[in-house]
Amino acid sequence: MKIETKCAQETFALGEKLGTSAQPGQVYALTGGLGVGKTVFTQGLAAGLGIRGPVCSPTFTILQVYEEGRLPFYHFDVYRISDVDEMEEIGYEDCFYGQGVCLVEWADLIEELLPPETIFVKIEKDFDREDFDYRAVTIDFPEGMEEI
Repeated sequence: MKIETKCAQETFALGEKLGTSAQPGQVYALTGGLGVGKTVFTQGLAAGLGIRGPVCSPTFTILQVYEEGRLPFYHFDVYRISDVDEMEEIGYEDCFYGQGVCLVEWADLIEELLPPETIFVKIEKDFDREDFDYRAVTIDFPEGMEEI
């Protein structure tokens, strides 16, 4: 499924729509270059889960846990992971296979650890377009999972 957004608010709303329908145990693998809107999308997903506080990328801490929504939200930013063994140290399996919702930014760096039913979200910006805020968001749902 490919969706085009034309502003940050639309990217946020797309994330929010996914968060509203998110189920316990879902893992979202988020990829895209620097500055394409991964954090805006993540903030929307968190809002859809009912999280009202600020949501920032946990670049230096790797994992941020939010528990005030309808489901626990585990937000990973693995940009600084140098070895997948670091994920073991922070207990990723408890999050990936628990009753919350996980979102992993830069997920391509730890792809071998992702569960088979992971939802893949890729955000791309076309730097040749005149409309600076345009984004192409591709969402790949596992077979048998209902799309939004």
